[in-house]
Amino acid sequence: MTITVVLADDEALLRSALAALLPLEGDISVLAEAAEGAAAVEAVLRHRPDVLVIDLEMPGTDGLEAVARLRRELPGQAVLMLTRHARPGVLRRALKLGVQGFVSKSAEPAHIAEVVATLHGGKRWIDPDVSALAVIDDSPLTDREVDVLRETREGYSVAEIAGRLHLAEGTVRNYLSNAMQKTQTRTRHEAARYAREHDWL
Repeated sequence: MTITVVLADDEALLRSALAALLPLEGDISVLAEAAEGAAAVEAVLRHRPDVLVIDLEMPGTDGLEAVARLRRELPGQAVLMLTRHARPGVLRRALKLGVQGFVSKSAEPAHIAEVVATLHGGKRWIDPDVSALAVIDDSPLTDREVDVLRETREGYSVAEIAGRLHLAEGTVRNYLSNAMQKTQTRTRHEAARYAREHDWL
């Protein structure tokens, strides 16, 4: 049985290579390609693939945000996330979103095809090297503090962050204040930059 896939990655060369090689490595059909997260969401909703193969880091809507949007529409969608380096905390957030697979972008296409088949069979797969890196989580930030700092990095105001995360503005300010104390920074933008530099976002 052919496994259908939507492939999302902002690196055109890698995306094209995977689109060409995955069908050669397994009974896989690539239904659509996308260069960023919002387009990936649209493609999945349109084509309803068995598995979404998506890059973690993309401009605009990144992989985690794309998966979060999809979960509201297709809670059972199988997702394989690709990453060059799993930052501490990222794997945990991805798993909370229901991402079933996590593979390094340096993996051979044959291995990625195997993982696609594994996810299609209803199982999970997290590459050992990705898992080992991700569990080294020295971040003092809570998940919600990370959420508001991620939104800050995207340029949203406190009011906009509150609306996007369904929180009260005062609650957002409290999270930002806590994050600034923990990072010993003076502004929320400095806190977001500090957290990013320490691989906490």
